[in-house]
Parts: sequence; structure tokens; C-alpha cells
Amino acid sequence: MQVDAVLVLFCVWLAGGASGRMTQSRGHKLETYTQSRSRRETRMDGSGGQKTGNPIYKRSADMTKTLMTKSEQLLRIDDHDFTMRPAFGGPPIPVGVDVQVESLDTISEVDMDFTMTLYLRHYWKDERLSFPSTNNQSMTFDSRLVKKIWVPDMFFVHSKRSFIHDTTTDNVMLRVYPDGNVLYSLRVTVTAMCNMDLSRFPLDTQTCSLEIESYAYTDDDLMLYWKKGNESLNTDERISLSQFLIQKFHTTTKLAFYSSTGWYNRLYIHFTLRRHIFFFLLQTYFPATLMVMLSWVSFWIDRRAVPARVPLGITTVLTMSTIITGVNASMPRVSYIKAVDIYLWVSFVFVFLSVIEYAAVNYLSTVQERKERKLRERLPCTCGIGNPDDMMIDPQITGYGSMDINNTGNYGMPVNGGRQDRMLAQVSLNDPQITGQMKASRGYVNVWIDTHAIDKYSRVMFPGAYILFNIIYWSIYS
Repeated sequence: MQVDAVLVLFCVWLAGGASGRMTQSRGHKLETYTQSRSRRETRMDGSGGQKTGNPIYKRSADMTKTLMTKSEQLLRIDDHDFTMRPAFGGPPIPVGVDVQVESLDTISEVDMDFTMTLYLRHYWKDERLSFPSTNNQSMTFDSRLVKKIWVPDMFFVHSKRSFIHDTTTDNVMLRVYPDGNVLYSLRVTVTAMCNMDLSRFPLDTQTCSLEIESYAYTDDDLMLYWKKGNESLNTDERISLSQFLIQKFHTTTKLAFYSSTGWYNRLYIHFTLRRHIFFFLLQTYFPATLMVMLSWVSFWIDRRAVPARVPLGITTVLTMSTIITGVNASMPRVSYIKAVDIYLWVSFVFVFLSVIEYAAVNYLSTVQERKERKLRERLPCTCGIGNPDDMMIDPQITGYGSMDINNTGNYGMPVNGGRQDRMLAQVSLNDPQITGQMKASRGYVNVWIDTHAIDKYSRVMFPGAYILFNIIYWSIYS
């Protein structure tokens, strides 16, 4: 037992010695790594012998870690009250404006408005924002600094909707120069009113205006002006509209008076638009003209072809009604007559008169047939036999005398391939009693009604009148 105890103690002593040597060795290695890293950092900082030719030793210092003066301290924002305008109590501060039109999006006749996207820039001088600078360079900020300084309170007069673009951040820029001059720019989309006169639609020219004004400051505190006159307005050359041709942009300046607040400077952006006519020629004028011409086809159709002429007239009338309804559905309900209304309604009248013309032809034909029947009933015989040999009638039986074939007429005989609706009866009677009866009914004997003459005249009068109307219409409105 004693021998075993001695062996155990000996093993413990050996294990303790080995552990101590391992700890000393680990500590020595850690100290060696620390010293080596310290020497490398010293060489990289340039305090030691920096090696040339190795890119890792050319890394510059991190400038973001250096201390700089804050922009708010440089502009001394906390030292001034920016709720008041610059030079408060003195003369009005001049604020120059220039505009660059990015796009002219929509022109709505129904809502009487337009939508425009533009860059609105303001220029003024605020000595409170001046700062010392050795290189005379400006400083540029975003919308976060705009909320801490004074800016002009511009708004769009007669605007319905407007907003500042905020993708990906608010599209606002503020640039401050060392002498205190400020440039304030923002990107805006505005929908404003445009009072349109549609009396010449669609051959019209419209002039719309975008009006800019200060909301709170009268002309005693703020003087708005175009910075470079008419050159202050710039437009993108790629601006185009589907229905309009942009003729020109120009600017003006006026004073606006409000009875409760006073006089204000107001800036105007005027632009003139001329409507493209080709779309309406294809969609409105040509279909209406074709319907009128189609209604004239009935003048060349036989008056007895009722199933052909009546549906043709009704179809053209209904088609014109559809065209008029479609045009008015896309237009505002104005209380005056437009140019397109005049053309469509006159065309509708021409189509309607073509239906009335056939009704007149049919009515006169019926009247003629009724008179012929009455004449046959009153006459003792049938006159106007086509064959001269059939004219040999015994005068003792009929009471008729000799009859001149040439004076009888050609009733019932074909003329130029068609039956002439004409009856000319001349009777020579020997019996005085019969002669008296014929004199009493003379109005029924000499009947000359040509129902085809109405169609013949209509073939000339209707196209001639419509052509004359077109000449007058296009000479007035074009």
C-alpha cells in the first residue's frame, strides 16, 4: 500500500510540471503574436519603415472619422428666427422664378382641366444664410433643411390637385451660396382649371394658363417676377399630345386683388393648343357624309319598291342618331351649339328629308291612281288605246265622234323603256249632253301628274344643297 501511494504522488508531480511548462509556452507564443501585430500596425501607420510597392501599405486615413463643423452651425440656423421673411420690416423681398415644363399629360374637355409636370425654381437672397468660404462654392441640401429655414409659400391658383414627387425621396433641392443667395427647386405635378370655349369644336384652338402666387405675402412683403422674362420658361422638345398641337408657350405677370387681404403678384404660364382634326374627320365627319350619300340611293330606286326604300331611309336615320349620341357622350354638357353639332344635325336633316321625299312620292302616286279610277268611272269608255286599229269604234253605239289618234296621247305605251305615269285624255263628243258632263268633269280629264319628277329633281337638289352647305361650313370654321 505504501508503494502504491508513493507511485501516485510521483505521477501527480510529473503532471503538474508538464502543465506549468505548457502554460509558459502558450504565454510566450501569445506575447510574441501581440508584439508582431504591434510592429505591423506601426509600419502601416507610417511611424516605422513603410515598405514601398505594396498596395496594402498605401491605404489613406478614413476622412469620415475626422471632426467637421455641422452645416447648421455653419449657416447659423439656430441664431436666427426663420419664421420671418428676410429683411422683415423693410422693402419687399424679390423672388425670381423660372419653370421647366417636363410634360403636359392630359387635356380634358369634360372636366375642363389639364395636368402638367414641371420643375419650379425660386431665387432669392437671405443674408442670414451667408457663410464664410475660401473657394466660394455653394452647399446643396435636400428637403430636411428646407423645413428649418424660410422659403416662399407658393401655390397654384385654380388648381384641383397637386403634389411634390417623393420617389425615391422628396424631389426637393436647396442650394445656398456663401453670399446668402438661395436656389430652391422642386418637381411638381399639378392639375389646374382651363376654361375652354368649345363653340368651334373640333376645329378649335384653346389657351390655358397655370397661375403661381404667394399665399400669405402681399406685394408689400414679397415681389414675384420672372427671372429672365419670357426666357424663364423652358419646355421639353419631346412634349406631344394625341389630340393637340402645342403652338407656343409664353409668360406674363399681373396683380391680383382680394378684398380681404390686398394685392398679390401673380405669374402666368400661357400655352396655346390647336386640336388635330384628322381624328374627327375619320370618326365623325366621314361617316356622317357617307350616311347622307347613302340616303340618296333611294332616289334611283323604283317608287313601287317599298321594302327597298323604306328600310334604307330608316337605317340611315338611326345611324346618324348613333353618331350624334356617340359624339355628345364624350363632351361636356354645354349650353351652346358646337361646330360639330351643326354639321351632324344638318346631315341628319338631309337624311330625314330623303325619307320624307319618298313619303311625298308615295302619297302623290296614290292620289294619281285615285284620280285615274274616278276618271274611268265617269267616262263611258276607255280612252287612249295603244293600238290605232282598236280605235275603230262605231259612233252610233258609243256616241263618240271621230277621234284624232295624234291628240289622244300615248297613255300606257312605253317611253324609253319605262311607263310614263301620265294621262292626257281629249275626247270629242257629238252628244251635247255628254259634252256637258265632260265639261263638268274637265278637271278629271286633263290630269298631268308625273310622280317620277320628284325623284328626278331630288337627285340634283339634294347633292347640290349638301355640297353648298359643306363649302359654307368649312370656309367658316377652317
